[in-house]
Amino acid sequence: MISSNDFRSGVTIELDGSVWRVIEFLHVKPGKGSAFVRTKLKNAQSGNVVERTFRAGETVPQAVLEKRTMQHTYKEGDQYVFMDMETFEERHLSESEIGSGVKYLKEEMEVNIVFWNERVLEVELPTSVVLEVTQTDPGVKGDTATGGTKPAIVETGTQVMVPLFITIGERIKIDTRTDSYLGRE
Repeated sequence: MISSNDFRSGVTIELDGSVWRVIEFLHVKPGKGSAFVRTKLKNAQSGNVVERTFRAGETVPQAVLEKRTMQHTYKEGDQYVFMDMETFEERHLSESEIGSGVKYLKEEMEVNIVFWNERVLEVELPTSVVLEVTQTDPGVKGDTATGGTKPAIVETGTQVMVPLFITIGERIKIDTRTDSYLGRE
């Protein structure tokens, strides 16, 4: 159990059978009446955001999350197979369980998977990945880094905007949070 007085950004709590992450909190002491904590909570499964007010000192169950490092080994049909790096057990996850990070997932990539009661909450990819460009328009002499951008398809099939001088076969670094080009590798 955790007291509403101990809420901080990033704390996870259990409400109505779901896991909620505290995004914002504000401890309010009005001149008249008792204190309260106004929070903004994000559902870890669905991503919904709600505002909720708790009495000061009210206790709620704290969600105990477990983070495991797993390696994506291969894809079997529409399932992605991950191997636990400590126990060597395999876990099959669907595209919907992985989320938007599936577009950068390649074999032998290590990711952190967050579990709650043995259910997958989220798959955390590295903040940047290095992928090979498989398709893009050819670069022309005179294209510079300060010029425009063009679309490029990387080895996982994802399209990323890259500078004009990037050619097929180059390895580029991509920010997985913003889907943006960071540089050549």
